[in-house]
Amino acid sequence: MITKEIPFFNLEQIAESGQCFRWFKLGENRYRIIAFGKYIEVSQCGTMVMFDCSQKDFDNIWYNYFDLGTDYESIIKAVDENDKFLYKAVSVASGIRILNQELWEMIISFVISQNNNIPRIKKSIEAVCRGIGKQLEKDIYCFPSYEELKAADKSAIIGAGLGYRDEYIWGLCEKCTKEMLLNESKGMGYEATLKYYMSFKGIGKKVANCICLFGLHQLDACPIDTWMQKIIDEEYNGVIPAWMTGEFAGVYQQYAFYYKRYIEGKM
Repeated sequence: MITKEIPFFNLEQIAESGQCFRWFKLGENRYRIIAFGKYIEVSQCGTMVMFDCSQKDFDNIWYNYFDLGTDYESIIKAVDENDKFLYKAVSVASGIRILNQELWEMIISFVISQNNNIPRIKKSIEAVCRGIGKQLEKDIYCFPSYEELKAADKSAIIGAGLGYRDEYIWGLCEKCTKEMLLNESKGMGYEATLKYYMSFKGIGKKVANCICLFGLHQLDACPIDTWMQKIIDEEYNGVIPAWMTGEFAGVYQQYAFYYKRYIEGKM
């Protein structure tokens, strides 16, 4: 068991932020998380966070996964106090961090997320994992690799209830090499990466932005979904605020996305 005091870290806020779909709530402030072919149970009491793993796995996997090396205090302090909405959002949702997740998992997960809601996205992804992914323990399955998904029987995908999205996933597996999907974008800036992923069938601007932010940790990416458009329209009179195009747009997007749902009772 590894115990760390971590400011600006809240398991529940991260779990509800819309960036991760394989967090399973075990109890109050306690989650099982599956990533990188491993699983971990994490709990929290105040600023103290308990990681049920070895020191080696914490150092090699989970420290980076939870983005513990990023100075979120500085990002929060950079918020303009005159921006009343974002300032309030930060005061409520400052425990969110942008996770460093596997790029392949994020590509497929956010293709599945199109015109979908979070509970249904989670259900579909879990069905894909159980149908195709490697079993770690009873009821715990890994997200399938590119090779596993490419070799899978189509019935396993169709049975996951993805609707029209299954054709996009098959298209990515059949027409694109692993190199094209996972390595070609390395070293590209945000705008180039966005354009690159939008060139694939089934990946529009919002999904490409999610891939940039959650799969490649490009913090200047800012996915605009219906909730974010609602924020632009209702909180900024239809004008895109400066923070949505800034260096930490993706972090602020997560605070705003969480806060807007929070004040409207959608959490």
